[in-house]
Amino acid sequence: MSDSFAGGKLKLKGVKDGKVNKKKKKKRLTEEAAKATLEEEKHTVVVDTPLSDTRKTKAEIAFKKAQEKREGDKILKKAQVSHKERVEQFNEHLDSLIEHFDIPKVSWTK
Repeated sequence: MSDSFAGGKLKLKGVKDGKVNKKKKKKRLTEEAAKATLEEEKHTVVVDTPLSDTRKTKAEIAFKKAQEKREGDKILKKAQVSHKERVEQFNEHLDSLIEHFDIPKVSWTK
């Protein structure tokens, strides 16, 4: 049995010339350049109208308004009831449920 052996190095995919390229470090901005960029950012005007709102259909806009209205109503409804009242209502609800899943009290002495 003659073993055919293809000698040589293993080649890595995506690596040219057998070298691994290291990432270069970014140079830090000088203090003057950093101050200049900060001042430029302060002077830029940010517009609050996103592009997605301009491309919405009438139905989408109406749905969004209705959704916001429902959310506002839900918040107002929740704000009208205090935490104590909500706990009492919850306890009343639990009392009204059937006790099917409660563990019955088992006593061997009685």
